[in-house]
Amino acid sequence: MRTAIVTGATSGIGKGCVRALVGAGWQVVATGRRAERLEALAAELGGAVHPVAFDIRDADASQAAIDGLPEAFRGIDLLVNNAGLALGTAPAQAADLSHWRQMIDTNVTALVAITHQLLPRLIERTGAIINIASVAGTYPYPGGNVYGGTKAFVQQFTLNLRSDLHGTGVRVSTIDPGMVETEFTLVRTGGSQDASDALYRGAKPMTAEDIAATMLWIATLPPHLNVNRLELMPVSQSFAGFQVARDPAG
Repeated sequence: MRTAIVTGATSGIGKGCVRALVGAGWQVVATGRRAERLEALAAELGGAVHPVAFDIRDADASQAAIDGLPEAFRGIDLLVNNAGLALGTAPAQAADLSHWRQMIDTNVTALVAITHQLLPRLIERTGAIINIASVAGTYPYPGGNVYGGTKAFVQQFTLNLRSDLHGTGVRVSTIDPGMVETEFTLVRTGGSQDASDALYRGAKPMTAEDIAATMLWIATLPPHLNVNRLELMPVSQSFAGFQVARDPAG
């Protein structure tokens, strides 16, 4: 049986990925900070899920969790780097620096740490890495600042991993989603349900299940195929126009 690790599995895309993988016959190490949510997911899906609660930003806790995996879950065939967040919508000059640091710590530093920790196992098993980035890493927008920067890092890190792992058989991919209705906007706005509802209302956004199905498709391709990068948007979303600041005096 193949084994995957999915980070940020307590909600949204991460939870969807766990369900999709288990449904396809995989067993999954589901990680996240909220132990009660992980336990509920394990109860729902049965013995194919091994829940491990820790803060992905804590490299020592991450390493301890990996070292402490039960024997049946130690052989890792797939790493889904999903854990990440956006905080705040303010322009850079009004942004909270602590938000920037938390996004970098989670979306960049933690991602590279757990990837580095798991590379020996993934190479040994000729496995795969699927990093969840964002269209924000490609297309700038007001208020995207550091969040977009972190996702651009994930995109470029993925391509460089692919280059370094040349010849090992390990596949490395990034999925760059556009608008997906999850807890993303609730987290970004400090829990504003109104802001979340306003963003998604009438837009027919993608769902966590859409992204999870895409992840599973990539994960189960024949081993001689690599998807370098896959960008997804709902039909209702397209590329932002250029901004022009005009002098009111003409």
